[in-house]
Amino acid sequence: MNLFLDYQVKILLLLKKLKKKNIINLPSNLRTIVVELPPKDQDAIMSCNAAMILAKANQKTPSEIAEILKKYFLNNFNEFEKVDFAKPGFLNIFFRNDFWKIYLRDIIKQGPAYGANKISKKKYNIEFVSANPTGPLHVGHCRGAIIGDAISNLLKFNGNVITKEYYVNDYGSQIKNFVFSVYCRILEITENKTFPNNLNLYPGIYIVGIAKKILKNKTIKNFSNYEKIYNKLAKESLGIAVEIIKNDLSALGIKHDNFVYESKLIKNALVQKTINKLEKQNFVYRGKLLAPKGELTNDWKDRQQLLFKSTNFTDDIDRPLTKADQSWTYFASDIAYHANKIDRKFNVLINILGADHAGYIKRISAAVSALSNNKINLICKVTQLVKLLRKGEPFKMSKRKGDYITAKDLVDEVGKDSVRFMMLNRSNDAELDFDFDKVTEKSKENPVFYVQYAYARINSIFRSLHLDIEKKINFNKEHLTINKYEIEILKKVLEWPKCVTISSTKLEPHRIPVYLYDLATLFHAYWNMGKIKEEYRFIINNKINNKSRLALLKALSIVIKNGMSILGVSTPKRM
Repeated sequence: MNLFLDYQVKILLLLKKLKKKNIINLPSNLRTIVVELPPKDQDAIMSCNAAMILAKANQKTPSEIAEILKKYFLNNFNEFEKVDFAKPGFLNIFFRNDFWKIYLRDIIKQGPAYGANKISKKKYNIEFVSANPTGPLHVGHCRGAIIGDAISNLLKFNGNVITKEYYVNDYGSQIKNFVFSVYCRILEITENKTFPNNLNLYPGIYIVGIAKKILKNKTIKNFSNYEKIYNKLAKESLGIAVEIIKNDLSALGIKHDNFVYESKLIKNALVQKTINKLEKQNFVYRGKLLAPKGELTNDWKDRQQLLFKSTNFTDDIDRPLTKADQSWTYFASDIAYHANKIDRKFNVLINILGADHAGYIKRISAAVSALSNNKINLICKVTQLVKLLRKGEPFKMSKRKGDYITAKDLVDEVGKDSVRFMMLNRSNDAELDFDFDKVTEKSKENPVFYVQYAYARINSIFRSLHLDIEKKINFNKEHLTINKYEIEILKKVLEWPKCVTISSTKLEPHRIPVYLYDLATLFHAYWNMGKIKEEYRFIINNKINNKSRLALLKALSIVIKNGMSILGVSTPKRM
C-alpha cells in the first residue's frame, strides 16, 4: 500500500472522467501529474500538481484550474476534508480524522508486508564483497558487504527472487604468493626458518593461524618438496581462508547463497568457451594496444594480444584477454563468470564494487552487453572509503590480523547492529566517517540507539498494559481521535512505502536509516511532550490514554521493525 501512488491512480481516473464530460482538457503525457509529499512548511497530507500541469492544456491559470478541481476532488473523495491551492500550481489535500482509522487498520493488517512494492517480480543476482581469499575481510570490504546485503534484503522485501553471490578469485599470482606465504610459516614453525622479507608475500599473523591449522589437520605429512605438495597445500590453505571470510561475514550477519570459484571456471573450460562465443560474434581479435598514458617506453611491451572489442560498447579502449604468458587475464575469467550468470537466467545483475574498481565498470558492462545481446541489465554500485574516527580524529585500532583492521575487529568493538546501521547511513558513493564515540553513546547522537530505543519504548507501553505487541489489535468499534502531533507522526508513517519504492528503484538503502531516524525523532519528541502535559501521555493510571494511540504505536512498531529488518539490524524489546 503506497498512499501516494494509490491516490495518483484515483485522481488520474477522475481527470479522465472529467475529460469525457468536456469539463477539462488533458495533456498528452499524463505521467507528469503526480501525487507527492507537500513542502515541509505546509500542513497538508498530500500534494498534487494537476492544476499546474492542466493550466496550459486548458488555457487557464493554475488557480482557475484549481477552483474547478477542488469541487470534484471533494465530491468524489469523501475522505478529503479540504483541498487548498498553493502556488505555483499545487492542490494540497487534507484528510478527515476518520480516514486515519482505516489507514491504521490497513497498516496493522499488512504487518510485515507494509511498505512492500510487489508490482514487478524479478530474478536478481547480487555479487558483493568478492575479496581475494588471501585473508580476513578489512573495513573497506565491510561496507561493500553490508550494502550488498541490505540491497538484497530490500529487493527481497519487495517480493523479488534474490541470489547473493561471492566470486572467489582463487586463480593467479596472488594465490601463488598466498600459498607460498603459508608454506613459509609452516617452515617457520616446524624448522625455525625465518619468514622471507618479500613484499609479495602475506606477513599477517592470520597466516600463522592457517599454517598451524594445516599442521594440526595432518593431511600433508611431508613439507620438503613444495612443488609436489602445492596443489594439496593450495586447496587446504584456500579452504581455511574462505572459512575465515565466511566467519567474518557471519559476524556481520551476512550469509551468501553461492560461492563461485574462478579456478573451476578455468578448469571446466568455461573461459575458453565464452571467449570462443565472443569470437564468433566478432567481438574478439588479435591486435596491439597503445602504451598507457604515462607508461615508460622501456616498461611497455609492444606485442600482439587477444583483445575484446569493448570500444563497441562505449569503453575507452579494447581490453586484453590473455597475459604475456598466454594465461587468461582476470578480465577474461570475469567475462566467463558473467556468462555463467546470464546462463542462469537472471533478469538483473548487480555488482557491488570497491572504490578501486570504479575503472572496471565500463569493460565488464561491455562484456555483459555483448554476451546478452544488450538484453541483460548490469548495475554496478561503487562503495567509497571508510574513515575511522575517535573523538573526531582519525585513529588506528589494534591490528590483530596483520597490517589492516578487520571487519571482525570492528564488530568486536561496537557490535553488529552499530556497524551495519552506520555503514548504511550514507550513500555508497560518499566517503564515510565511522565515529566510535557516536556509535557507543546512548543518545540522539547515536542513530542506531535512537531508533532501537524508540522500538523498545513502544514495547514498554504494551508491557505496562499487559498486551502482546505481536498480537492483532481490534479497534473497528473504536472512535479514533487523532491530534495534530499524532498526524505529523502518521504523515511520516505514510512515507514508508514511498521510501521503500525509491530505495529499491535507485538501489539506495541509505535512505532507510535516514527515514527511521526521522521517524524515531518524531516519536521521542511526542513522548517527551507527555512528560510536560498529561493529555499527551500514552498511559494514565495504568490504562491507555487514548485507544487510537495504541493503533498508532502498533503501526510505528511495524514500520521500525520492517525497516530495521531490511538493514539487518535487530529491534530489541528492552534496552
